[in-house]
Amino acid sequence: MSVLFMLFSILFCVCLIAANLFATKQIALGNISLTGGLLVFPISYIVNDCVCEVWGYRKARLLIWTGFAMNFFFVVMGAICDYIPAAPYYTNAEGFHGVFGLAPRVALASFCAFLVGSFLNAYVMSRMKVSSKGKNFSSRAIWSTVVGETADSLIFFPLALGGVIPLSALPALMFWQVVLKTAYEIVVLPITIRVVKALKEHEGVDVFDEGIDYNIFKLSLKV
Repeated sequence: MSVLFMLFSILFCVCLIAANLFATKQIALGNISLTGGLLVFPISYIVNDCVCEVWGYRKARLLIWTGFAMNFFFVVMGAICDYIPAAPYYTNAEGFHGVFGLAPRVALASFCAFLVGSFLNAYVMSRMKVSSKGKNFSSRAIWSTVVGETADSLIFFPLALGGVIPLSALPALMFWQVVLKTAYEIVVLPITIRVVKALKEHEGVDVFDEGIDYNIFKLSLKV
């Protein structure tokens, strides 16, 4: 097993779990309101890009399902802990519920959006690499993020917030999420390029997904 692939998998899972926690705080960038999850969630797409670029779609598929499983475990355990009555002397039950009492509707929206967005990101990255014969990594990284983040936002916000906030407010909210997360990718792109180059040199691999099965359920634990 590649130690670097394992470390990237750990970082991916930590980012997903941290995004759930940070999303409980609303932050403001000027006049734009966002969730704190914006700080770390785009990193999961950057990690996805690196893994797909270096080790290929098969490893990205394993990465995504591992992240989903760890995030699901975290959310379920948090919900169970939140449900269990607090000790008589515990005075922060309301604060704990605010962080870990994720509504089933929001959790379902988050899981669906993550799976669709992450797999689309990996698919676009993989197909563009094959069609460009490995050239234009920057273009692949940006466009795969645009596609993945757009799908994520189109699924999450209507499912999670439809009927909670005015429908007229959803398009702007989704638009700014995609724009800012893509801008995040562009800002750190010089670092991503260097990381990918170093990974390829260290691992001695540069996988091209020629003739592979893109079925998201076809998993292999061989790494």
